[in-house]
Amino acid sequence: MLPDFRVRQRDYLLELAQALTQELDLDKVLNRVLVISIEMLAGHAGLIALRSDPGGWRVRVSQGLPAGFLRFIEPYLAQISSDAEDPESVEIPEINRILQELTYAASFGLLTGVGLPLVARNTVVGVIYIFRNYPGVFSANDRALLRSFANQAAIAVQNAQLYTQLSREKQRLDALLDTAADGILILTPQNKIERCNVSFAKMINRSALEIQGKNHEEIIQWASPPQGTTLEQAEADGWPLTPHAYLYIEGDLKRPNLPPLPVGITYAPLISDGVLVNTIATVRDITRFRQAEELKSTFISVISHELRTPVALIKGYVSTLRREDARWERAIIEDSLAVIEEEADRLTLLIENLLDASRLQAGGLKLKRSDVLIPEVAKRLAKRLQTQTTQHQILVSFPEDFPVILADESRLEQVLSNLISNAIKYSPEGEIRVSGQVRQEVVIVCVSDQGPGIAPEDIPHIFDRFYRAPTATTRQTKGAGLGLYLAKAIVEAHGGQIWVDTETGKGTRMCFSLPRQIE
Repeated sequence: MLPDFRVRQRDYLLELAQALTQELDLDKVLNRVLVISIEMLAGHAGLIALRSDPGGWRVRVSQGLPAGFLRFIEPYLAQISSDAEDPESVEIPEINRILQELTYAASFGLLTGVGLPLVARNTVVGVIYIFRNYPGVFSANDRALLRSFANQAAIAVQNAQLYTQLSREKQRLDALLDTAADGILILTPQNKIERCNVSFAKMINRSALEIQGKNHEEIIQWASPPQGTTLEQAEADGWPLTPHAYLYIEGDLKRPNLPPLPVGITYAPLISDGVLVNTIATVRDITRFRQAEELKSTFISVISHELRTPVALIKGYVSTLRREDARWERAIIEDSLAVIEEEADRLTLLIENLLDASRLQAGGLKLKRSDVLIPEVAKRLAKRLQTQTTQHQILVSFPEDFPVILADESRLEQVLSNLISNAIKYSPEGEIRVSGQVRQEVVIVCVSDQGPGIAPEDIPHIFDRFYRAPTATTRQTKGAGLGLYLAKAIVEAHGGQIWVDTETGKGTRMCFSLPRQIE
């Protein structure tokens, strides 16, 4: 029969082996290893310190040691490090020496101790140190027994570290997926959705749990034929042949209870040893790109139209005046030259507006501020613009105490000119009133007309570049859709706001506010 201590040793080793297969909590395993080691070696205290990367040591678990002693030895352990390829031959003896010296120097009665490295797969991961409070050296059998526990502990440490590393990598991957602005799908080789991130779930208006486990073709459905080859079509043709065989497709993605979403999807194969492991699909919302393309098309269409009309008129009148077979009366020549001048002014204004829009895109408008009395600017503009219409009466109404403000006069004149011109264009007849109000911190200027008003669905877009409401009146009226866009930019550059008050059939009132000079 085996002696009692051999039986206990065997039972403890079996217990540790069982703990290693069932427990991934490193501290629990190390505590159990330490308790068993202390008991089997008739010790009274102990500790296990782990080696950190790139160097230094830290006590991970301890038994029977005063907190003050642990705090005392911690700095000594933390500074132990070396560049040696074999820490067991350099750092472990240094730890033994320091702990032996500190044990004897301390006055709590621990006289002897022994430490052995925790080595797993030829790598030193830590040290186990056992203290006794009675004289006597540790025998070879003690060391052999401690070595067996140290080996078990070393395996536990490395397994737990690998598990922790995998857990951190998973957390990092989860964070990467969940914070990505693009939608991401991870597909199995059979095209089943293994994982989807939050962004994709929001894009498609479904929950992640509802999406995961579904087949790719159940979720990725197109409202109209997409541009490019679908994943299913590509795979039917043998895709992927290489790890870098990316696939891209664009189209309008169907969504429950929402309009289709313009997206671009990139498929990237993950291949290991020539076998497809996963397909990563990155789904990007390309609504803004579509809008940019539409804006570009609108820009070309509007500018082409706006340029063609005055150029055609100028060319027509010039060609007519130059006819050698005709003799024109002075009045006809004057009228023709007036039209040419007017159309040239239109071209100049269009070019200036386009340049201003470009400056805004490049970083904003620069203001040349000075003292400005807006009522005088409004009166000057009303007098000038009244010559352009006989169907309207332009009135100016400001309180006598309307203050001088610090602003760019030419830019504010541009804003008012645009608002009054719009009132002339879009109201067939009636009164156009330019008025002002004085508030505690701002002044407010409004231009109102008696026209048909603005449709509610157009109000959110009237300050957009190149936007023109799709009404018959708008289609018949000249303009590039830049006036209100520039007016808004100028007002906001002054620190103010611009808005519209309108009711269909009862006219439009455009207002803007500007900060006052508070004395």
